[in-house]
Amino acid sequence: MPRKQYAIIGIGRFGSSIAKTLSEMGFDVLAIDSDEHRIQEVSKIVTQAVTADSTDEEALRSLGLRNFDVVVVAIGEDIQSSILTTLILKEMDIPTILVKAQNELHGKVLTRIGADKVIFPERDMGVRVAHHLTSPNVLDYIEISEEYSIVEMKASEAMIGSNLKELDIRVRYSCNVMAIKRGNQMNIAPSPDERLKPDDILVIVGQKNDLLKMELGLEE
Repeated sequence: MPRKQYAIIGIGRFGSSIAKTLSEMGFDVLAIDSDEHRIQEVSKIVTQAVTADSTDEEALRSLGLRNFDVVVVAIGEDIQSSILTTLILKEMDIPTILVKAQNELHGKVLTRIGADKVIFPERDMGVRVAHHLTSPNVLDYIEISEEYSIVEMKASEAMIGSNLKELDIRVRYSCNVMAIKRGNQMNIAPSPDERLKPDDILVIVGQKNDLLKMELGLEE
C-alpha cells in the first residue's frame, strides 16, 4: 500500500510544526511557501520544499498537487491568499483540504468554499493535527513532557471484541492504557480482560516514538 502524501502550504511556525511531525512519522511531505528563507530551513526535514506563490493556479498545478492525499493550507495572516488558495485547491479536486483560520468569520468563509476541516491554531497545535491526519482514530494528542504524551484513541473495528491482554499494547508498543472511556463513564486502570466495545475510547500514555508506532500499528 503506497504511503500517503501530504503538502503543507505556508511554512510558518504552525505549518513547519505539521511538516516536521509528518516527516518524523515517515510520510512524504511537500512544503510550499513564497518565502525562500523558510523553504531553505524546512528543506532539511521534508521530502521536497518549493518556493511558490500558492495563489498562482498554474504554479500549484505544476507541482502535481492533484496527486496528494491531503493539502494543509497554513498561510499566516494573509486571509485573502488563504481563501484564494483554498478555492484553487478545491477546483483541483484535492481529496482532503485542511485550512488554518485566523478567526471565526474566516473559518465560516473557508467552510462555505469547501474546506474539509478548518483549523484554529489556538485550539489545534501542529503536532496534534499531524496525528489526526495520519491516524483517523486519534481524537486527541497531549504532550505532557519532551518525551511523553497522552493519546485518546477510538477503538478501531479491528480492536472491537478483543481484550487488553490480547491487544498486548504494553508489550508490543511499550505504551500503557490508563483508562477506557465508554459514553459518560471512565474506567480507570481497566482490567486486562476488559473487552472493547464500539465507540470505546482508550486513553494511552507512552514515549512519543512508541505512541507513533502504536498509532500506525493499530490502524493497520
